[in-house]
Amino acid sequence: MLSHAIVHVHNGLCLGKTIWNIVIKVLLADDHELVRKGIRKILESAGDIEVVGEADTGEQALELVPKLQPDICIMDKFMPGIGGFEASRRILAKGSAKIICLTVYSDMPLPRKILELGAQGYLTKNCTPDEIIDAVRRVDRNERYISPVIAQRLADESLRKKDLQSPMNTLSERELQVLMMIVQGNGNQDISDILSLSPKTVSTYRSRICQKLAADNDVELVRMAMRYGLLDPEPPPLSV
Repeated sequence: MLSHAIVHVHNGLCLGKTIWNIVIKVLLADDHELVRKGIRKILESAGDIEVVGEADTGEQALELVPKLQPDICIMDKFMPGIGGFEASRRILAKGSAKIICLTVYSDMPLPRKILELGAQGYLTKNCTPDEIIDAVRRVDRNERYISPVIAQRLADESLRKKDLQSPMNTLSERELQVLMMIVQGNGNQDISDILSLSPKTVSTYRSRICQKLAADNDVELVRMAMRYGLLDPEPPPLSV
């Protein structure tokens, strides 16, 4: 977004000159209010970044993006409802805004999958204030910004292909999405309603997931999700 001011200089130079200032509009999507407030305080201290709105669910983020028209949406991957992963997928599919994922975990394979989805940035919640401001500015310039710890793990994965041992890599994008909703406590009917799938289709996905991960029940799925970095713990305090 561009804003401008008219500057009058008495010596005749630059009289009536229009100076354009770039203001980057950001939407925050995170289900923890304290985290949103901390990020807002950091971003608005930059001077060239405006937080135009906040969302605490993926559905709310989808509603606010067309209304507020942010340049960038900073999205937590785990939120109630459809969650940040599905909300990001829909926003990116429409080209409505650029996405920076902000989360606690740096473990594979989710960072890679979100970046493959089209997200332009990936930050962990222990990033510094300067880092999150730099990430927003770079992504606004159509650059990609990846937290150093994530970049290192992506490089390690590429060199050693260690992550290929993860059973999560056997899941399709939709199966991974359903798994993330299961481990957040959603039942088949909830997932059916949220993703607009038939209950039978959700049940089929659940069976495939359990088969691929060799899990007998939801408790085992939760344990595997925690082991492979798909389930966030409570977020740490955000330094401001």
